Amino acid sequence: MTKQLATLAFAAVVFAACEPNRSVTAPQASVDAAVSTTRDAAGEGPHAVYTITNQIAGNAVAVFARAADGTLSAAGTFATGGAGTGAGLGSQGAVTLSNDGRLLFTVNAGSNDVSVFRVASNELSLLSRTPSGGTLPISVTVSHNVVYVLNAGGTGNITGFAIGALGQLTPIAGSTKSLSSSSANPAQVSFSANGRQLVVAEKGTNLLDVYPVDGDGVAGDRTSFASVGGTPFGFAFGLHNVLFVSEAAAPGSASSYTLSRGGNAGVVSGAVLTHQGAPCWAVVTADGRFGYTGNGSGSVSGFRIAPDGSLRLLDANGATAVVAGGLNDIALSKNSRYLYALGTGSVPAIYAFRIQNDGGLEALGAVGTLPAGTRGLAAF
Repeated sequence: MTKQLATLAFAAVVFAACEPNRSVTAPQASVDAAVSTTRDAAGEGPHAVYTITNQIAGNAVAVFARAADGTLSAAGTFATGGAGTGAGLGSQGAVTLSNDGRLLFTVNAGSNDVSVFRVASNELSLLSRTPSGGTLPISVTVSHNVVYVLNAGGTGNITGFAIGALGQLTPIAGSTKSLSSSSANPAQVSFSANGRQLVVAEKGTNLLDVYPVDGDGVAGDRTSFASVGGTPFGFAFGLHNVLFVSEAAAPGSASSYTLSRGGNAGVVSGAVLTHQGAPCWAVVTADGRFGYTGNGSGSVSGFRIAPDGSLRLLDANGATAVVAGGLNDIALSKNSRYLYALGTGSVPAIYAFRIQNDGGLEALGAVGTLPAGTRGLAAF
């Protein structure tokens, strides 16, 4: 634990702009609190936004119900059974949802494990808690019935798990793969849209790693390529396997690539300046037209993404929206009509924005009284 906290302290110094800064219990069979949300007609998960409190004494998921107009209301907190770190994780993807929104996955970086919840219209139930396959898990991704966790402690690795019928995670034999080096200082792991590749962003080496994934969910040999901009951090996939990457190193930028089936990445737009400090988190709308970076300095930069994957800032100054006091993550609703930002002011809160037809962001207000150290953001 001491070594993990030392690692986090070092990361906080190096990436300060991206990271302004109960006893662990056994997993609960169920959390007896209502989540006041609604279900899609298709039977998908509730319309809600999720973040993790990341507290040393006990990690928990804070849930915010989303109304039809995109505004949020607090709907309770749900213990993960694990522990957080109480400080920045330096990552994107600390909490994520299955494609249908019915399962929620969270990292417990302080206790080196991952929690899985069932998401229902009237409750959030803890299904399992499983060792992460390494130390200091900071990012988790899911495709179909396979989950991969990014462990940042020690030499770092990615480890894969199969999701059982009851939400339990079983390690996939041969799935643990190393990063490029012990100085990788990774930020995110994510599946490509078709689930056939995994990508990892390495802040410490300025590399992007690509791992092929076979039909059994086993990651293959890593291919690494240099990031065009400094300190690749968050990323998201657009249409046709376009990869949109935020780059936190000053002066701050975003780049786009086309990713081939063989793991090769072709640069489309290289290091387009945001004119905003510390672009660390990235999302792309479902139609692939717009990408956004969440900037640690307290703003969101919007980009138009052309059919060929090239980028153009929506606003000359890069400030498509402003969040006073700083920002630590962003997420899109499933329908891509709304963008949510985790604000890190004196009282952390979730800020809501409506995405306009031209990609602009209309502020809808903020909600929540979250503890310092809250990290990660997912929405449905």
